[in-house]
Amino acid sequence: MQADFRGSTALVTGGTRGIGRALVDAFADAGANVAFTYRSSSDTAAALVDTLDEQGTEALSLQGDVADLETAQAHVDAVLDRWGTLDVLVNNAGITRDGLMLRMTEDDWDDVIDTNLKGAFNFCKAAYMPMMRQQSGTIVNISSVVGTTGNAGQTNYAASKAGIVGFSKSLAKELGSRNVTVNVVAPGYVQTDMTDELDADTHESILDAVPLDRLAEPDEIADAVLFLASPAADYITGHVLHVNGGLSM
Repeated sequence: MQADFRGSTALVTGGTRGIGRALVDAFADAGANVAFTYRSSSDTAAALVDTLDEQGTEALSLQGDVADLETAQAHVDAVLDRWGTLDVLVNNAGITRDGLMLRMTEDDWDDVIDTNLKGAFNFCKAAYMPMMRQQSGTIVNISSVVGTTGNAGQTNYAASKAGIVGFSKSLAKELGSRNVTVNVVAPGYVQTDMTDELDADTHESILDAVPLDRLAEPDEIADAVLFLASPAADYITGHVLHVNGGLSM
């Protein structure tokens, strides 16, 4: 997507791989200052900062667990200390702990809910007052097609992603009067390192279910996020943009 984010600052959680990396690259290409969080891949994060610096993008890597509220607050404070503003927040960080509920442990449930849903709460809470004071800003939360359709073996993941939708719609109503928009992008199956690990039969069954007969590229999800974060979407809030090749029809 052609968008101009020069002079703006974007913070992406889970920004070193997959959709998150595509988001970081997309905002950088559009001229934004970019901060991103990561949990453990320090070498990858450092290499990404070096790459962005070489391209002329001011970048900031932030290590920590998104499930921790104090960490989220410290990350948002670091962005504000560096650039003085937070214009775009994208809550992308997420994990899976798949398995039938019969064998799902309490830790499997808690880890997914804490990272995927509570993580979004933590960063939105940290960004809430700064964006209100600015009277501007946009938040895009990443959900999933399974938050709408459900999926056997993913009760925890589907619950976290469905929760993102209700959470975002409610937050949009709270922040709308301060010119802050809150929207959701719900991807389907995306070509990432996780889907690369699928066996041939599973991969074929997924393609059979997708009308467009292919997986999404991470850049296509990033384009949807950039649209919702751009001035072209200034009058859109509380919306769920499904980017799934028709999977949820």
